[in-house]
Amino acid sequence: MIKVVTILGARPQFIKAGSVSREFGAHENIQEVIIHTGQHYDANMSDIFFDEMKIPKPDYFLGIGGNSHGAMTGQMIEKIEAVLLTEQPDWVLVYGDTNSTLAGAIAASKLHIKVAHIEAGLRSFNMNMPEEVNRILTDRISSILFCPTQTAINNLQSEGVDKWQTQVSLSGDVMQDGAIFYKELAEKPIDLEINGEFVLSTIHRAENTDSTTRLTAIVESLNVIAESTPIVLPLHPRTKAKLEALPIKLSPAVKVIAPVGYLNMVWLIDNCKLVMTDSGGLQKEAFFFAKPCITLRDETEWVELIDHNFNILVGADKKAIIAAYNEHVFSSDFNVDLYGNGLASSNIINALIKYEK
Repeated sequence: MIKVVTILGARPQFIKAGSVSREFGAHENIQEVIIHTGQHYDANMSDIFFDEMKIPKPDYFLGIGGNSHGAMTGQMIEKIEAVLLTEQPDWVLVYGDTNSTLAGAIAASKLHIKVAHIEAGLRSFNMNMPEEVNRILTDRISSILFCPTQTAINNLQSEGVDKWQTQVSLSGDVMQDGAIFYKELAEKPIDLEINGEFVLSTIHRAENTDSTTRLTAIVESLNVIAESTPIVLPLHPRTKAKLEALPIKLSPAVKVIAPVGYLNMVWLIDNCKLVMTDSGGLQKEAFFFAKPCITLRDETEWVELIDHNFNILVGADKKAIIAAYNEHVFSSDFNVDLYGNGLASSNIINALIKYEK
């Protein structure tokens, strides 16, 4: 029996982990224990969330969140360590780049428990991002690194991974596994009234919302684009407050709706004409559903989408945003395999089993 403790801290991580957990469930010789650190409190993560998303409920809830990065990470290490001493797992499985990710990896490594990092090797090369620090440190102390793309492997090789005591595996991306699974469960947002084609946009990244200049340029761009195509904008309360403080207002053709659950978001991606976002994950999900993407950032971890012309970086430059929408010719051949074609979870489980033999 292989015992795995999975560390999660935010709703997107649960959605990613759902694919792997469903694959774990198909193996009688693997036991999974799930810890929710509570890093991001989400009122939508009720029992209904887990039932609808077909995700196992956490075995432990640590209730840590809302503090500074240092305080939060330190408390997580302490509480995760206590669970690991009780559970005595063979592996600790962590996802992505949150404080929960790093805390789980540190707690496990101090107890000489093997760490598996899913979404390893991603780099924005922006060390001002806390997520970048978390990624790099987690990769360095993991026993096996599950990379979603060849680009991620190349990043690790440039950092000298061949000299580390770790294995590197090109697993593919578990988000594509989830996209395939959840497409059949997608639901239209109940408060959305729209007919015909539309653009889906999201804005949440601090580099945009905390800069009046950048946010103003994005709003002006959305207003221009909305003159020809309606824009649906699910809006987080924090971003909404920032927008309300601006002198310029969103056009009525930009249809602002409340934040949506994942199944609603899948429907929006699947039915939109194009995606405009500063989200990391949504860039990939646009590709999964064969939609072009305009990314409102200065850099991206998903450079293969840029290289294959499914995505274009425009920052927060009004002229560049409008030109990308009106003039850029995106690739229409979405058959290229960039992320594993939905087999990432299976690849991960098979690699863990092989490692134990």
